[in-house]
Amino acid sequence: MPKQPLTLYLAAPRGFCAGVDRAIKIVELALEKWGAPVYVRHEIVHNKFVVDDLKEKGAVFVEELEECPDDRPVIFSAHGVPKSVPAAASAREMVYVDATCPLVSKVHIEAQRHADNGLQMIMIGHAGHPETVGTMGQLPEGEVLLVETVDDVAAVQVRDPEQLAFVTQTTLSVDDTADIVEALNARFPAIVGPHKEDICYATTNRQEAVKAMAPLADAMLVVGAPNSSNSQRLVEVGRKAGCAYSQLVMRGTDIDWRALDGIKSIGITAGASAPEVLINEVIDAFKARYDVTVEQVETAIENVEFKVPRVLREPAIARAT
Repeated sequence: MPKQPLTLYLAAPRGFCAGVDRAIKIVELALEKWGAPVYVRHEIVHNKFVVDDLKEKGAVFVEELEECPDDRPVIFSAHGVPKSVPAAASAREMVYVDATCPLVSKVHIEAQRHADNGLQMIMIGHAGHPETVGTMGQLPEGEVLLVETVDDVAAVQVRDPEQLAFVTQTTLSVDDTADIVEALNARFPAIVGPHKEDICYATTNRQEAVKAMAPLADAMLVVGAPNSSNSQRLVEVGRKAGCAYSQLVMRGTDIDWRALDGIKSIGITAGASAPEVLINEVIDAFKARYDVTVEQVETAIENVEFKVPRVLREPAIARAT
């Protein structure tokens, strides 16, 4: 029986961003330099496939620093950590490497600079997300107020409406964040915003590709993990852009074929922490069932690269015997 024809629209850019690529490299280089085990505080990036692969190589993932021994290296995840974490590691004389994405670090520096200028911070972000926890933890408790929605802006109680600044989580919906920023500016006309958008280039680019692809496709799948903020936002952006069936899948085996019965076109993209091997697995699953024609929907070209910390580029110092 001949296969039904299917047009597969493939978003570009998709998948790994420079910050994720750097964070994974940091764990791999740390294992090369110091041997296993190397401890990692929180999932290095939000993707089970990536985490499981690094576990096999000798990485041990924990949620808190207390779970790490003093005599093994520890790596802080790409999402960033509160200031208290490296301070505690230093107090224990631990070897640690910070894999925080440089674009998240930029937000941390920005928050500190505003605080040094006497401004109270408002953060647009998701409560409990490790990036939000890390950014809010750059300043003393109460100095960063969290808002998640436009309604939160109306309710937030500030110390002085004339002495405010805001920052955002880097993985938010560009459009939703714009509405919250508009509400902040309307309520607090003196509020100071970032010099450059906090939402990172990779999040913005992947959302733009989805907006271009969604009207073309009968359905859309986002390859990513349920705890990946940027992946979840891609699903939402797809629905808002006109593709009613936009779903998250972790890999090819998660596809709900009954829900896709009768489609003639599918859009495929991936969150910034999803490796290309999982995207290819999803594409191959469609090729096994349909006569697939692949069309790339390219809205940007990315050539960003972040260096790994110098400590990992230097040879290990031989221990005296």
